[in-house]
Amino acid sequence: MPPDAEPLHTTARRALWWSVANNIVGRVGTTLMGIVLARLLVPEDYGVYAVALVALNALLSMNELGVSLAIVRRSGDVSRIAPTVKTLAMASSLVLWLLMFLAAPHVASALEAPEATNVLRLLTLSVLIDAVTAVPSALMTRDFMQKERLIVDTAGFVVASTTAIVLAVAGFGAWALVWSALLGNVVNALFILRYSPDEHPYGFRRDVARELLAFGLPLAAASLLIMGLLNVDYVVIGAELGPVELGFYLLAFNLCSWPVNMFSAPARRVSLPLFARLHAGETGASSAFVPVCTVLLLVTLPACVVLAALAAPIVEVVYGEVWLPAAAVLPWLMVLALVRVIGELIYDFLVALGSSTSNLTLQAIWLGALLVALPIGVRAGGIEGVAVAHAAVAACVVLPAYAIVLRRAGVSLRAMAMQVSRPVAGSVAAAAMAVAVLTVIGDDLVQLTLGAALIGLVYVAIVYPMRALLKAPAVSSA
Repeated sequence: MPPDAEPLHTTARRALWWSVANNIVGRVGTTLMGIVLARLLVPEDYGVYAVALVALNALLSMNELGVSLAIVRRSGDVSRIAPTVKTLAMASSLVLWLLMFLAAPHVASALEAPEATNVLRLLTLSVLIDAVTAVPSALMTRDFMQKERLIVDTAGFVVASTTAIVLAVAGFGAWALVWSALLGNVVNALFILRYSPDEHPYGFRRDVARELLAFGLPLAAASLLIMGLLNVDYVVIGAELGPVELGFYLLAFNLCSWPVNMFSAPARRVSLPLFARLHAGETGASSAFVPVCTVLLLVTLPACVVLAALAAPIVEVVYGEVWLPAAAVLPWLMVLALVRVIGELIYDFLVALGSSTSNLTLQAIWLGALLVALPIGVRAGGIEGVAVAHAAVAACVVLPAYAIVLRRAGVSLRAMAMQVSRPVAGSVAAAAMAVAVLTVIGDDLVQLTLGAALIGLVYVAIVYPMRALLKAPAVSSA
């Protein structure tokens, strides 16, 4: 049945579960691959790769100037804007990659990793692959094609993980991560084109370009700021402490990103087109934000508690004793992870409402606060000080700013507080139980298994009355 022939909430809910399945497969696979690679590589390899990853994230945040989201927001025919979107995306991506190719030695030296120059040049080719699939990928998101995205992402992961492990065993070091990422992106692109054929030629219309850029440039700038706030810590640590400490921090940051990738990422593949269609109709998107956000927090909070409370046994049991410095960082970064989950949903909500400048303002405030706090943190406490600074900014600066924007958009903060009070109480009780386990039991493996089980039991017991939220549609298209 085509999406328009059934209720919107039914289409969105089906797409969400396919997206969740996609992320479960991807997260489990990525975690297993990370464990294997942590045994094959050394922290310095991860540090060199992290330098190139910073540059790639910077380019991807702005390579298509935010214009592809105009396709996601548009429910009808896109033939008027698609050719201009393609041209803008490819032209800007090519220019950015050429500039990065030339600037690579200077960027790598600035991050105290001159050996990363050629790694950076190769990895950032991914922006050109991303530009090729800008329109087809946006159409897949708009049309809730998450079942097909599962196949796309699984194929890319299988190729990337196999390549990474083979090259790591062969002694390629950081290059194993680079070649695997690049090859995985190529496979992803081929499958995207298979499921969403690119039927639009390259073209350019000035009136369309002006319309697209007025919408997209603030979002591109906001995305660049998001990239900055999620990578400025790498820059600060790399410059102050070097690639080994950066490797420890990268492992902790990857772990803290697990709830974001597992829960927020699949929700984002559905939330933007869902909010956009509601905003275009009579129901409105504001009334849907509270239940959608509540469900997202309901499943995200226990994962954050597990990773924060059981950081030391998780790192030692899964990755080995050599990586234990990352454990002190992880609890603080979980505060950042939780705010990121909320923030990404708010980002999509504001995009659906057409409030591009609000997103830009929020990210500017966040990054500005980090530019002040992170250098103080790294000098006061090393990588743990950086994590503390991240948590303080997220809790004391960003959350209040989000509350102001949501209230202005018509979202009831009182309703939100009432809905999330039970999950928050469950999280506090579960964390207390985990601390008791760590205090009484000394064995790492027992701490991990028993602590995780008790966290789950305590949390579920408290939030069980809210189980209907996971079954019933959170919104209605009526």
